[in-house]
Amino acid sequence: MDLLERVNQKIRENRTEMISSLSGLVSIPSVVSEASGDRPFGENVHKAFKYMLNLASEEGFDTFNADNYGGHIDFKGRENGIAGIVGHLDVVPEGDGWEFDPYGGEIIDGRICGRGTMDDKGPVIASFYAMKALKECGYEPARTVRMILGLDEETNWYGMEHYLEKVREQPDFAFTPDGDFPAIHGEKGILVFDIVKKFSMTADTGLVLRSVKGGTAANCVADYARAVLSDKSGSGYDIVRQKAAEFKEKNNYEIKCRGVGRSLEITIYGVSAHGARPEQGKNAVSMMMEFLGTVNFASDDTNEFISFYNSCIGYDIHGERIGCGLTDEESGKLVFNVGMMEADTRTAKITVNIRYPVTVSDEQVYEGMMSVLDRYDLGIVKGKHQLPIYMPEDAPLITELMRIYRKHTGDMQSRPLVIGGGTYARAVKNTIAFGARFPGETELAHQKNESISIDNMVKLAEIYAETIYRLSEMR
Repeated sequence: MDLLERVNQKIRENRTEMISSLSGLVSIPSVVSEASGDRPFGENVHKAFKYMLNLASEEGFDTFNADNYGGHIDFKGRENGIAGIVGHLDVVPEGDGWEFDPYGGEIIDGRICGRGTMDDKGPVIASFYAMKALKECGYEPARTVRMILGLDEETNWYGMEHYLEKVREQPDFAFTPDGDFPAIHGEKGILVFDIVKKFSMTADTGLVLRSVKGGTAANCVADYARAVLSDKSGSGYDIVRQKAAEFKEKNNYEIKCRGVGRSLEITIYGVSAHGARPEQGKNAVSMMMEFLGTVNFASDDTNEFISFYNSCIGYDIHGERIGCGLTDEESGKLVFNVGMMEADTRTAKITVNIRYPVTVSDEQVYEGMMSVLDRYDLGIVKGKHQLPIYMPEDAPLITELMRIYRKHTGDMQSRPLVIGGGTYARAVKNTIAFGARFPGETELAHQKNESISIDNMVKLAEIYAETIYRLSEMR
């Protein structure tokens, strides 16, 4: 029996232990929060980080902590160089509507359930158990195998920046188990920004839109939206309730109205999805704005803003109507996602997450939109920007990862992908996103009821074990 056969057998022997380790990690609600002392991303992210470092130390691996901003786990090599695995331990907020505890780590129908099981705790644990199996089988890597642990991938990436400044050396070859199979040779550019509006005045009489709030994160499709309306006379509420009933019947949307004091609260529920794949969700902010467009408010500013949203954004996920419908042959169409919205009687803010084609610049995106936004006296407040990355399909790293994938799956048809998602391949040199979602597998990252198949997790560990071995020995 050769080394990799023995490693695969060891992975299968460690199946129960691997499940237990993931359940324990999932039980930590590692959503980035306010800094607390020497814990820059909050208490729970720190707990998840210490959990992995302790797990590694117990197995005899060397660990490094970069001031609690991130760190790594080393499987020391006999030569110079690094073969990297780049993952993250933070998760997006859980949101509502789960059928099980999002942090319970329960086993249901052969799946481990909870936030982070697919993005990215499950793949990190599978990679770790691949390292563990190689070590237990006596393998001595050529290059040092280094698992790099990021702590704020879902937000601002400050942790990875700090970590790389402390460590300086980067891998010769690396993969991040935070995307799709077979292998990802390009990632679109990412922009996060706010479209903002100041309202000139508030009407004192008639129907007033007091507030709108929806969504939980820029890189998720908004799964809920809530609006609060007021009317001193109260005469407008019956009309709004009637329109809500008609809207629900026409569209089959989940919309509810209820009195709150002297106000009327309207809630609409959508379906969350990853911001890179908004077509897989239903945007509750867009649903809410469509409904509000059926209501006549006392403020002309309010009506004009709602009209702008519905005519220039609406359910458009490629940015055509707002002026940035860009595309290229290498990576396809731009992706436009409204992740969050907040508005009151004075200001409105729409938080947008864009994935733009690899041959396009951010300036082209913004220039296209401003020609539309200027007509409505709207502004842009720029936020996060990540440049696109692209590696030719015949590059040695892509070729090797595709060979490994095909060997383990028998899938000879799938070709390398360009995605809208953003992974740490943008931050760490010589890195390619490789799994963990298989072709045809339902996308559960950033959605309620996130889970991972235990059988697939074992398969991941086997694929990643060979990947670690080949990258360590690669010349």
